Amino acid sequence: MNKRDSILNEMNNLFPNPKCELNYSKDYELLLAVMLSAQTTDKRVNLVTEPLFREFDTLEKLNSLSISDIEKHIKSIGMYKQKAKHFKSIVSSLIELGGHVPNDREMLLKMSGIGRKTVNVVLSNLYNEPCIAVDTHVNRVSKRLGLADDSDDVLVVENKLMKEFPKDTWSKLHHQLVLFGRYKCKAVNPECESCKLKEFCKDVHCYDKKK
Repeated sequence: MNKRDSILNEMNNLFPNPKCELNYSKDYELLLAVMLSAQTTDKRVNLVTEPLFREFDTLEKLNSLSISDIEKHIKSIGMYKQKAKHFKSIVSSLIELGGHVPNDREMLLKMSGIGRKTVNVVLSNLYNEPCIAVDTHVNRVSKRLGLADDSDDVLVVENKLMKEFPKDTWSKLHHQLVLFGRYKCKAVNPECESCKLKEFCKDVHCYDKKK
């Protein structure tokens, strides 16, 4: 079995039904949660968004919050001051668009604090668009497994993954690589001993464990 098929096979064994670990019940909640998740764990984001979205359960109610109000709700996450500004701006933009997250990459990218990774996550989850979002976990795993070079930026990593794997696997594989990086191929203390993909790993910490 070649490397590509080995990776797909192991991802399907480990995570047969992967899904986004951010909690949301409305399309705009996912967009806001993914924006808030930059350099912060999904678990931490869920802790602040669950009470926030429960109390302010419409875009109009969220729009009534001032930036300082939003800061109070999200202050336990990283870069909360800047994210509060993005949050306020995104809510205003969505109201102007009729209250729904558009299935439009360029329109989403024009919103405050929204980058390519966020758009890929949102389009994949909301509209089943074939996308690979490269977050810190996907970036790390891709480089360890030799799917990308250490010097590659996230856009290059994304393009290499899309070239390597069939289009119909992209969205599922994205979630699988996130979970693999979050729980198995961790930044610190990766579980190399039990990893069935260690023969492909370029990380120096895995070398002795391949023997």
